[in-house]
Amino acid sequence: MACGISMKLSEDVGIYIFIRLPVKSLMRFKSISKTLYVLIGSTTFANLHLNHATITKDELILFKRSTKEESEQFKNVLSFISHIGDDGFIPLHPDLNVPHLTNDYGSLFHHLIGPCHGLIALTDSVVTVLINPATRHYRQVPPCPFGCPKGYHRTIEGVGFGFVSILNDYKVVRLSDVFWDPPYGYAEGRDSKVDVYELSTDSWRELEPVEVPSIYYLPCSEMIYKEGVHWFASTEKVVILCFDIGTEIFRNMDMPDACHSIKQSRYGLLVLNQCLASICYNDPGCTIDPTQDFLHIWIMKEYGVSESWIKKYTIRSLNVESPLGFWKDQFLLVESKTGQLIYYDVNSDEWKELGLQGYRTSLRVIVYAESISSIPSGRQHGTQVQIF
Repeated sequence: MACGISMKLSEDVGIYIFIRLPVKSLMRFKSISKTLYVLIGSTTFANLHLNHATITKDELILFKRSTKEESEQFKNVLSFISHIGDDGFIPLHPDLNVPHLTNDYGSLFHHLIGPCHGLIALTDSVVTVLINPATRHYRQVPPCPFGCPKGYHRTIEGVGFGFVSILNDYKVVRLSDVFWDPPYGYAEGRDSKVDVYELSTDSWRELEPVEVPSIYYLPCSEMIYKEGVHWFASTEKVVILCFDIGTEIFRNMDMPDACHSIKQSRYGLLVLNQCLASICYNDPGCTIDPTQDFLHIWIMKEYGVSESWIKKYTIRSLNVESPLGFWKDQFLLVESKTGQLIYYDVNSDEWKELGLQGYRTSLRVIVYAESISSIPSGRQHGTQVQIF
């Protein structure tokens, strides 16, 4: 009896220690013994490790940018950042080239979605790659097999990625518009199509037809929050379109009323103080009176309740092309109109540069915590887990 209690206590102490270790150390420990390999590779341990990293706010930055190489070709690069401050930034790993995604002008429309239970999705809408930035494992999602009938044209309007905790499964969702494309004249009509990929079955399926408002493309959207994927969409006004990744049901959420009173505005979705946040800023393509050039940030205190929006910050803008994300609830990461990664410190009320540059409109950022979460292998050739 005493021996059993002692062994259980030793195991608990070991887990208590291991969940505080960085992923790099855990990967080494997995090779020491079969017991540690099984423990560290278990779903239970991965959840404990991820929860500890989330609670302690051990946040890192995954930064994607594109640089023009030839007349029509781009180089797409991922950078891993562990710290930003007055002395610039500190890289966590060497830069990596983005695998599989398009390297033409479509590079300017790549998206990073996540983090979702330790994983991040990179997508160019057609191709989606799942990565764990901590273990440096990645896997391409198999292509969606669904097309459209002859005489029709299909455009992919939005992609989402999320984790369903009750199913312990990841999903990718793809929103498309299908138009009749006559030989002469313009495309007519519009039907919405929704496809869902489940990692556990390694397969795609089509959802029943559903009416979905038109996606309003903006670079700082396609965001996951509380197991819901969020986009901007157009009805009589701009709304937030949410797709519950578990129930697979759509719903609209209103933006802050004040957003609609700002002329020539654009929008972004962020997470701030663990709340869904909306940012409203002036269209970078318009000429704006500098005295009226502000970023306005609201947070939704009660998720899903439009009446709970409250304004958190009003910030004098500085050459902003697009917001990218918040780091440690203090630093607003932004792309400038010259393609630089800059940030605003809400504590010091200062804008600063980081010395990172890309082709204008190509910059993307995801803030994440290290995780030991694994990516299941696919069943099809070419979709196996690989390592950078």
